[in-house]
Amino acid sequence: MPTELVLPPGFVPEDPPDPPVTPRDSATVMLVRDAEAGIEVFLLRRVRGMAFAGGMTVFPGGSVDPRDADTSVAWHGPEPAWWGRRFGVDPALARALVCAAVRETFEESGVLLAGPDATGVVSDTRPYHEARRQLVERETSLAQFLADAGLVLRADLLRPWANWVTPEAERRRFDTRFFLAAVPDGQRADGATTEAAEAGWYRPTDALDDWKQGRRGLLPPTWTTLAELEECGSLADAMHRDRTITKLMPRVVRDGDVLRLLVNGEPGYDSAANHLDARPDDRLERR
Repeated sequence: MPTELVLPPGFVPEDPPDPPVTPRDSATVMLVRDAEAGIEVFLLRRVRGMAFAGGMTVFPGGSVDPRDADTSVAWHGPEPAWWGRRFGVDPALARALVCAAVRETFEESGVLLAGPDATGVVSDTRPYHEARRQLVERETSLAQFLADAGLVLRADLLRPWANWVTPEAERRRFDTRFFLAAVPDGQRADGATTEAAEAGWYRPTDALDDWKQGRRGLLPPTWTTLAELEECGSLADAMHRDRTITKLMPRVVRDGDVLRLLVNGEPGYDSAANHLDARPDDRLERR
């Protein structure tokens, strides 16, 4: 983690819950595309005042809905067992995570990773505007929407990327699986969601520069993922990377007047078991 990357004031409570809150399973999707200046990713700036990550720049995503586990979803691509092996979960949860990734992406960006069959992909999502609203309002499920529209979920359009768990010191915790997906030809990401104050396409380099200049707030998982995408020369490069998924469970430590995160394997991680009460190690003190 870079020296400048600290948690926003008030993001972590002074009195962490004891015992820690059980994290909710969730999915987030980095939508990417090729552009003249290089790979671009779709980002949302969350509305200020939201209970979690208000004002921060994020990728589309959200919590798993119980109905995401519906086994009647018409499915093409790697089976749930394959996704389960990649994320270290059972096939039932893996199915729900993939469905949540597709549903949340459609709800928050208007991009639909589905098609009429195993070889086709929706090129115009405007006919599904009402269905999108119904999904947001929980008036219908992803399985019902796809069945009514005669569509197949295209799991083969997604790639597993990472797994981050919110630190135990926080009151709202998520066990988030990160996916990568290319925007299908003809579709347009619009960010028309009440959860976002603005949305758009950015080169990872530009988004990180905005953060350095104080124009954009990034949580550590988003910062790290953008830095990883920055290393990808093209959409094809990103989509074909064979990544080993390690569950990253950051711990919070004090560094002077600010709070930082340490991730698995970093010096001081093991000694930070008590989180906010843990003393920074020598590496932090040298900063």
